[in-house]
Amino acid sequence: MNDAAGKRFWEIDVLRSIAIILMVTYHVFYDLDFFGAYHIDKSSGFWWLFPRAIATTFISLVGISLAISYSRERARKPESSLFPKYLKRGLVVLSFGMGVTAATWIFLGDYFVKFGILHLIGVSIILAYPFLGKRLPAIIAGASIILLGLLLKSADVSVPWLLWLWPMPKAFPSVDYFPVLPWLGAALIGVFIGGVLYSGNSRIFRLPDLSGRLLIRALQFLGRRSLAIYLVHQPAILAVLYIINVANVRDFL
Repeated sequence: MNDAAGKRFWEIDVLRSIAIILMVTYHVFYDLDFFGAYHIDKSSGFWWLFPRAIATTFISLVGISLAISYSRERARKPESSLFPKYLKRGLVVLSFGMGVTAATWIFLGDYFVKFGILHLIGVSIILAYPFLGKRLPAIIAGASIILLGLLLKSADVSVPWLLWLWPMPKAFPSVDYFPVLPWLGAALIGVFIGGVLYSGNSRIFRLPDLSGRLLIRALQFLGRRSLAIYLVHQPAILAVLYIINVANVRDFL
C-alpha cells in the first residue's frame, strides 16, 4: 500500500508476500495428502493451526489495506462516495473466486470450492465499506462476527444454501472453505489495525526503510501480485506433481 508521499508501505507488501508463500507451501503438502502421496493430520496440531494462521494473516492484511486505501482516497475525494470503487473491486475478486469454483467443479467433483478465500475477500471488500474510517465500530463488529461464527460452528447448524454465511459441519466437502462468519471478522479487525497504525495514510510508528534491500524488493514484488500467484499456484503445483509422478513411472519402467 502507498504512503502519503506516494510510495508503498513496504512492510504490508512483505507481510502479504510471506503469507502467500506460506499458503503455497501448505497447499503443496495438502495436495500430496489429497492424492495419497504424503499424509498430514489436518484435524489437529500443526497442520490444523498452520493454514488458519496463514488465512488469518492474509485476510487481516486485506482489512489493513482497505483502511489505508480508504484513507488515501478520502483525502483525495473528501465529498465523493467511494462505495462504487470498492463495490467494483469486490465484484472483480468475487468473479475470480467464481472462476475457481468452476475450475474445481470440473476437476475435483464434490470437493469443488463452493465459497473459498477469494469469494470471502470479494464479499469482505464490499461488506467492510461501512466500517472504513470507523475504528471502534470495526473492532466491535469484527470481534462479534468471530464470536458468532464460533458459536454457530459449535451449534453445528447445517443449512446448505447459507454455506457462504456460516460454517458447515466438519464433513462438508470442499478443498477451500471460508464462510463470512467468522472470517469477515478478521478483515474488520484488519480495518481497525490499519486505521490505528496508518492513521492519516502515514505510519504512526517508526520503521527503518528497508525497501531498497534486494530481498525486500523481491518480497514486495511477490506481495503486489498475490492475487495472480493465488490463481496460478494450484495448477502449477499439480503440474509439477504430475511431472514428478510421470518421471518416477518412467524410471520404474
